[in-house]
Amino acid sequence: MRLFAAVLPPQDVSDELALKVAELRRLPGASELRWTGAPGWHFTLAFYGEVDEAVVAELSVRLERAARRTPCFPLALRGGGQFGHGRALWAGASGDLPVLRLLAERAEAAARKAGVETGEHRRYKAHLTVARSREAVDVRPYLSVLDGFTSRTWTVDELALVRSNLPKSGVSGEQPRYEVVGRWALGGAG
Repeated sequence: MRLFAAVLPPQDVSDELALKVAELRRLPGASELRWTGAPGWHFTLAFYGEVDEAVVAELSVRLERAARRTPCFPLALRGGGQFGHGRALWAGASGDLPVLRLLAERAEAAARKAGVETGEHRRYKAHLTVARSREAVDVRPYLSVLDGFTSRTWTVDELALVRSNLPKSGVSGEQPRYEVVGRWALGGAG
């Protein structure tokens, strides 16, 4: 299974972002980008890649422990940025980012302790990808629009384990399908 740990925004926050993305998609050159859809919007905490099903139970136990040890925290979508000279355009975050970063570190540690190879460690950067490109793109006009965007603040109260089902059809523009396979309440939730 291709898995990752994530924080998922609530539906109304995704709806707010969808309105802003619709505005971005009307900008010149927007058709050159591959836009992600609201069903796939998430803050990846730790990417695990292909995980043997035999390890998922142990990973789940460790993720539950990580969630229980982490308090609920406020988060909002805010502004935006890019990676790789416009190869990824994203919405950023505001709120209690130190706790979000701590949850990401714990999700990564949970995988290591469960025997999942997580690859190289990178400093966590909170982002929710809204578009991708195979080529370098000048995303300054998009960043200008995202600059003034802030969603409502919500309380993050759970950690999700998500399965990524990659497209197999070969149809241009087809998106991966995401399926939540585990959810755990954060320490202050419930």
